[in-house]
Amino acid sequence: MMAGTVPAESIENRVRRIVAEFSALGDPIDRYRRLAELGERMPQLEAALRTEENRLPGCQYALWIACAYDPGAGVLRFCAYSDARITRGLAALIIAVLDGQPPRAVADARFDFLDTIGLRAQLSSQRADGLAAMIAEVRRRARIHLDGHAEPA
Repeated sequence: MMAGTVPAESIENRVRRIVAEFSALGDPIDRYRRLAELGERMPQLEAALRTEENRLPGCQYALWIACAYDPGAGVLRFCAYSDARITRGLAALIIAVLDGQPPRAVADARFDFLDTIGLRAQLSSQRADGLAAMIAEVRRRARIHLDGHAEPA
């Protein structure tokens, strides 16, 4: 880690914050609204990066996810885009947990919190399949960076 940089908040702390936030929303419609808000606030993947290489297969709606390794900090940076609000919101939720984390933490991340907040149960089978594809893709990208970069001690 570079001198003067602040370590990223741990995945566990991010998950705790998300669980608290979504648990406070009793109505499933309110959870969907919150997902849509997250998607709207997420930095959008620039059009030049919406390539076939970054397009995620297996999603009901088009979704692009870009991943870059920051060698100075030893972390991965994610950005995504979808025209569909809920898909964009699901991507924003995953990115909120993983962005700025080391490749090993991303590869090993657990997503049980999606069940804890009742989100997976609310998704259609197609959206659930797309969410599983998102998670598999960010893990795949992390493994690529694990194979190609030594992590800082």
